[in-house]
Amino acid sequence: MDYEIFDLGDVTLQSGVTLPSAFLAYKTYGKLNEKKDNVIVYPTAFGDQHAQNEWLIGNGMALDPQKYFIIVPNLLGNGLSSSPSNTPPPFDRANFPQVTIYDNVKLQHRLMTEKFGIQKIALVVGWSMGGVQSFQWGASYPDIVERIAPFCGGAKTWPQTYVVLDGMKAALMAAVGFDSSKLNQLTSADMRAVGRVYAGWGVSQAFYKEELYRELGFDSLPDFVVGVWEDSFMRMDPHNVLAMLWTGQHADLSANPAYNGDFDETLKSIKALACVMPGSTDLFCTAEDNKYEAKLIPNAIFNPIESIWGHFAGRGINSVDNKFIDDNLKRLLALSTNG
Repeated sequence: MDYEIFDLGDVTLQSGVTLPSAFLAYKTYGKLNEKKDNVIVYPTAFGDQHAQNEWLIGNGMALDPQKYFIIVPNLLGNGLSSSPSNTPPPFDRANFPQVTIYDNVKLQHRLMTEKFGIQKIALVVGWSMGGVQSFQWGASYPDIVERIAPFCGGAKTWPQTYVVLDGMKAALMAAVGFDSSKLNQLTSADMRAVGRVYAGWGVSQAFYKEELYRELGFDSLPDFVVGVWEDSFMRMDPHNVLAMLWTGQHADLSANPAYNGDFDETLKSIKALACVMPGSTDLFCTAEDNKYEAKLIPNAIFNPIESIWGHFAGRGINSVDNKFIDDNLKRLLALSTNG
């Protein structure tokens, strides 16, 4: 086990349901300094665990463990933190309660304050649903978070993004004839179709047209679809996926008592310096949506990743995109926040 567990006790979620004996799995890199102000929070994305974030952490990089104390909290539902796959009855599998992005960030805040005594965060950064969490951190804790850097992730799930996630959910529901009483019959083999649905959204049209999958060692399009999309999704627990899909579909940084659904006002309330980096060809977390959001954040830079890797421009696979993200993070961390 290359991570640690923070026990949260019985947690009352935004839905009103109490999840007993909840816990967060997390991994840290580097050391917390005496002033406790060298902290970077880097939440995981949908379907990812902390290991998938490690491409952006390293000596000489923006997220340098010799300089910063980097905390990677695992998303609830991802199989390491409290999830359908590791929670005992009555909240196991299809009975797992609905968890919001707001819930995730609130519990991550408890990890920061209760476990480490942290009151200042230099940066919250994340890809995809990790990016959604970075926006939420900026909105929920404006006096704690100095900088945010979401890439390929929005401040809320816009309607078209919702529809994409709904298509993935439908692929699983079809396996049980859309009968929600049979959800506990789902197995990882049923994830094959979900991978196929996502294959059309993860990268751009140009990526496929230019056959960039050959750079990844695949000789043909069918090999790529099976070897990447089917394979990666079939490694996931279907109930964990359904839980994370619900979290993703209902993401909205204003959907909480602090802001009562006023999305624009919530964005305006973010005090952090922000660098918003959409993928220029992202098909479902679009640059256009991010542009709208960045305009409303008082101290935001909008800087798209010009790439034909679509949503996966932020996945840590393409070296040019990786350098762009790292360079922008270095610039952001170099900016003064005036205390």
